Amino acid sequence: MPRFAATDQRVAYDLVSFKSNGDERKDDPHGLMSDLVLRDLASDESGITDVFLLTHGWMGDIPAARSHYDKWLAAMTACDADMALMKQARPGFKPRFVALHWPSMPWGDESFGEGGSFSVPVDGVASADPVEAMVNDYAERIADTPAARDAIRRIVVGAIDDVEPDTLPQDVFAAYRQLNYEADMGIGGVGAGPGGDRSGFDPESVYQSLREDAPSFGLFSGGGIFGVLRTLSFWRMKDRSRWFGELVGSRLLAGMMQASPRNLRFHLMGHGFGCIVMSATLAGPKGRGRVARPVESLALVQGALSIWSYCDDIPATPGQPGYFNKVIADRRGRGPILSTQSVFDTANGKWYPLGAGVAGQVAFASPGELPKYGALGTHGIRGPGTNTTDRTLLPATGDYQFVPGTAYNLECSEVIRDGAGRGGAHSDICHPQIAHAVWQAALASVRG
Repeated sequence: MPRFAATDQRVAYDLVSFKSNGDERKDDPHGLMSDLVLRDLASDESGITDVFLLTHGWMGDIPAARSHYDKWLAAMTACDADMALMKQARPGFKPRFVALHWPSMPWGDESFGEGGSFSVPVDGVASADPVEAMVNDYAERIADTPAARDAIRRIVVGAIDDVEPDTLPQDVFAAYRQLNYEADMGIGGVGAGPGGDRSGFDPESVYQSLREDAPSFGLFSGGGIFGVLRTLSFWRMKDRSRWFGELVGSRLLAGMMQASPRNLRFHLMGHGFGCIVMSATLAGPKGRGRVARPVESLALVQGALSIWSYCDDIPATPGQPGYFNKVIADRRGRGPILSTQSVFDTANGKWYPLGAGVAGQVAFASPGELPKYGALGTHGIRGPGTNTTDRTLLPATGDYQFVPGTAYNLECSEVIRDGAGRGGAHSDICHPQIAHAVWQAALASVRG
């Protein structure tokens, strides 16, 4: 994709776009965007001092990704005082913003009308065969095999008969089990990599949890049976984000570090599933790769990954470290790690634990306790060896005095609070207060 020039509202940025198989898109008339970025970093004339590598969460297409980055970078650009502090602490400060796009929409836009009829828009037009349109839609998101397609088709047909039965029909239950098998995400328990960090998959338990907590989930026309499908799709995107970060993100970061001079600094920021991408980019394949040199800061905004990801000893499985433990243990970040939380983030607060496939009493902890399966965007970075400090979000003028080598959990519910639908306030992050915290994290290692 082309470079997007600066506007009155935001800085310029590069958008490097990838297909679902990990290949970079080649439809830019200027050539591969990654090659252009690498050449600029290697140029003595560019004057670039810092690279900010950004990754979105669920964004199904490039226009949605562009809209997200435009808003986020506008929030960062509005922090004039922070940019002035960076220039003061780092003379000649000249940032370069590189944004990634990867296909990551966790669920479709299916909806039911009167009398159980429904339609699935394809390129803005209702499909002549909505059942097959929905099969194609979810096959792309979860698993695209003949058996998976057959399972999705049986689920859709079952929903046509009765979208909200008291219990899942036997054929629909069996179809969900088959679809879970075809997705091949694994059942590795709390210490496994994102996507496989589940204790099982019980579609009936998930379905009943959705029914019991329907107001909190915002179930609407087209919910019911499809709630389980969305949950499985949500979890599948976790697996894709891990795979993308380990194989694509780590390779891109390594290339940028190799091309750039040693004094050029890197700052990583992810949102939602993008936090998995950035963590996997630093950790490398299977969490055991290498990085040429530490990055300066890591910002995890409403992260959709396990609260135990970075600890050295998971309480529920003594002796087992979190999947991304090496990010902290090997000091792959020179500066602080920043993590934001909000009670209004439904994606992390509700859909995340349901995706673990366990019963409600196991997935959701009692008040004051930490769950076995919980998300950063709800509970923050937890566990021994993480050197974690809990803080409250400050105004855009506050001084956090972040300390390098420390992980900070920022309670942001007063700001990250607006949003409707399945994700709640999950994407309500483009605020100056959040951008200011990210700038302060980037500044900490420079001051240090």
